Amino acid sequence: MSYLELLKLASPEGVIVVTALVVLSVGLVAKRAAAACTFIAALGIVIAIVTVLSLPRNETMFGGMLVISPLTSLFKIICLALAFFTILLTSAEKAPRHPGEYLALVLLATVGLMLLVGSEELLMIFIGLELLGLSLYVLAGFDKTDVHSAEAGLKYFLFGSTSSAFTLFGISLIYGMTGTTSLAAISTKLATMSVEPLLAVGIIMTLLGFAFKIAAAPFHLWAPDAYQGAPVPSAAFIASGSKVASFFVLGKIVLVGFAPVHGSAGWHTMLAGWSPILAALAALSIVIGNLVALAQSNVRRLLAYSAVAHAGYTLIGFVAADRQGFSAALFYTTVYAITLIGAFGVVGVVRRETGSDNFSNFRGLSSRSPLLAGCMAIFMLSLAGIPPLAGFFGKFYLFSVALHAGANHALLWLVALGLVGSFVSLYYYLLVLKAIFVDPSSLALAEPKEHTVVVFWQESTVALLGAAVVLLGVMPNILASRILAAIP
Repeated sequence: MSYLELLKLASPEGVIVVTALVVLSVGLVAKRAAAACTFIAALGIVIAIVTVLSLPRNETMFGGMLVISPLTSLFKIICLALAFFTILLTSAEKAPRHPGEYLALVLLATVGLMLLVGSEELLMIFIGLELLGLSLYVLAGFDKTDVHSAEAGLKYFLFGSTSSAFTLFGISLIYGMTGTTSLAAISTKLATMSVEPLLAVGIIMTLLGFAFKIAAAPFHLWAPDAYQGAPVPSAAFIASGSKVASFFVLGKIVLVGFAPVHGSAGWHTMLAGWSPILAALAALSIVIGNLVALAQSNVRRLLAYSAVAHAGYTLIGFVAADRQGFSAALFYTTVYAITLIGAFGVVGVVRRETGSDNFSNFRGLSSRSPLLAGCMAIFMLSLAGIPPLAGFFGKFYLFSVALHAGANHALLWLVALGLVGSFVSLYYYLLVLKAIFVDPSSLALAEPKEHTVVVFWQESTVALLGAAVVLLGVMPNILASRILAAIP
């Protein structure tokens, strides 16, 4: 294979890297750096999406280091779209002191997402994780004027580096026992050998490393402080783009690489393997995330603990261990990411107007901005799983697939726990809506705000995300059928 052909197949990542360098340069010389850098970054992402659409349908290079397939192309586009909306939301709060550097880091994190999605080789996956992680650590602590941002960046870095150590040590043990880091070759090797203790430790440590990345309990302790302290666009990207890519990669690792040792998490057929480990993580995440979210009075911390619960719901699809389960999990995490980035967009506007994002700061939002209040209602009710929104179909798809997986409804216990968790979550999501629509405003900003160009773009972005949540709930096959058809 020639270098020219390699450059063509890796052209979407190349476009984003070049865009990041251009944004960084423009940010140093332009007078209106924020507006210019935002436009260039958004344009670069649009060009990258067009480039992804022009890639060949199927291609595999270097033993799976770069894989092009309908599924990887679809999720590269999804990750790019999430980065695009993150860039549009950078005006939700005060402009960063160095907008070129900030947007360049968002773009480099997007390259990490694309490397994660487009690889089936453990070392390349680890490189993508590190590129993503290092960018997000800096984005979380980017606001030097806010001590909470520094705390968020430090905690995210400490927990993230620990998870990277777990993941790399697990990969080294897997390589030592199988002699390969390609997921397909690992699967072939595991099918012909017994699981030695060192191999079992390697698999467990790899799974635990990814449990940190997806904020599954009890490895979620970084999430509340990172979500609350980081700048709002950074928190939105951490909660959306990184989660989509991490779940995508985790699904490929367990369902492709570790497929021969999946075991069983059925209540009457429990067998050793990665399936009962993920089932335990899912159960803990649903219980801890929902119960702790009940005690929150800050919307961003509430969204962090609800993210822990949603990680548990998504893992149910992996525990089902089949093509339908993987499709349901990918659909759910995509819908969740779209919903959450919209919710953070509303939080950013409220924070800029009132100075904080506690429940009390949302009082009177329905009178100040009926559009934002209506969109926040859509996002909260979708997260709770209320029809006809996308979150309802996502949970229905997940739970129905898990209910029919295995013999005699083996995963009924996990589905029942998920349903109970969904009922509990409805209460704390309604608390946010109560503050918006029912509680009287105690703020001086209760009068309608001036409708500036910035406010118009913010409301338009949030409204577009809200419309996407409604559309995916009414017509879920737009995305669900594409994901299922793309899974081999």
